[in-house]
Amino acid sequence: MSKTVPHTLICTVGTSLFKPNLFGLPSVEKYEDWLSKQPSADQPHLSSELIQSLKTALGDNIKLALDEQNWKLIAEALSKFPGTVRLCGAEINSITDLIQRGYCTENCSLVICHSATNEGLQIATILKHYYEAKRHQIKIEKIEDLQDSQPKLFRTKGLRNLAKTISRTVQGQDQTQFYAINATGGYKAQIAIGVLMGQALGVPVYYKHELFSEIIAFPPMPIGLDFSLWLEKSELFTALERWEKVKNLITQEDIKEMVAWQDVEGEWDERLEALVERVECDGRVYLEISPTGQIFHETFKERFKSESVRDSVLPAAVPENEKEQPRLPRHNWGNAETPILTFLKRIVADCSYVRACRTDYWNPDLPSPVLFKLKAEEIEGIFSNGTWTVKFIVETSAKTLNQRAACIADMNRLVDTSWV
Repeated sequence: MSKTVPHTLICTVGTSLFKPNLFGLPSVEKYEDWLSKQPSADQPHLSSELIQSLKTALGDNIKLALDEQNWKLIAEALSKFPGTVRLCGAEINSITDLIQRGYCTENCSLVICHSATNEGLQIATILKHYYEAKRHQIKIEKIEDLQDSQPKLFRTKGLRNLAKTISRTVQGQDQTQFYAINATGGYKAQIAIGVLMGQALGVPVYYKHELFSEIIAFPPMPIGLDFSLWLEKSELFTALERWEKVKNLITQEDIKEMVAWQDVEGEWDERLEALVERVECDGRVYLEISPTGQIFHETFKERFKSESVRDSVLPAAVPENEKEQPRLPRHNWGNAETPILTFLKRIVADCSYVRACRTDYWNPDLPSPVLFKLKAEEIEGIFSNGTWTVKFIVETSAKTLNQRAACIADMNRLVDTSWV
């Protein structure tokens, strides 16, 4: 069987193209001294004319700002050098090596993941012009909160957002053989995230240090992620993820609805320690997903999209003649009645294992994420438009705790993909 060569390369981006490479270009007077310090294999390609052409493209204000025209001119100037020359930066060097060694297709598509900084955007845009001229398909992804001015945001959100972006890019577990990750550029912590994502998704990860003669592949590690743990705890990860999205909508009084440490401490599973972080707010401790936890969650969310995986854990279908159409009790629902009833009907219609839904809570002034979770021995659903919230019990054919956990994971999946 022939080996499948990846056709999409996901690349992290650093700043070596600017510092020290382009910011350190010499004047005509200092050219000879600068040239003597370059790698011997590069020197024949670094003529004084080409270096001055590159300096002209940079302009006088390179350290202050670059406009769109600068970016394109710099890309054109860089294209005059072989992609192996160190002056071209870690990203071009490593992509060139990957293509030359046949680790990805010659015309591979590139997904450029840059930091949330001006320099990150500038270098990503230079790379876009550089590779579009070589007829590659390019997509630029800005990784929110991946920056070095606020270390806490970098750790708690930036790295998680990188994991989300990589997972979203690798669409479908049956398509992973078409992707590779080039974790050469950027912050060192990005390499760790790249390696973990590659291990989790089954995607090869490559890295090239400036002193390496060639790019290296990180070998597969003899470890696996626990699907049964994710299935059991998917509601926790989903809740953490969705509360993160509505934080800007809630008041200090509403914040108690978030996942508080004291609410889960009594039944805490130590296997979750590396997957969450604890943060304090108004004297209470709340949970957030850690970067490793984000990888864990993204991996199995993607795997759970497979129909065969879902069929192996979901309970039997409820006969159609046993399904009950939702009805709302007499209540002052205002303009919420129609969307609530529509949502409940979709649950009964779209989920073969659902028998009925019945409401048990209403608050016209409480924003909340849309979520399904375990409540004692029952499955509770939460539906909200961002201003009001309704809670309801979902009756299913599940007979075991694992089956209920699978139902919860499946309904939360449907919220992400088609329901809201």
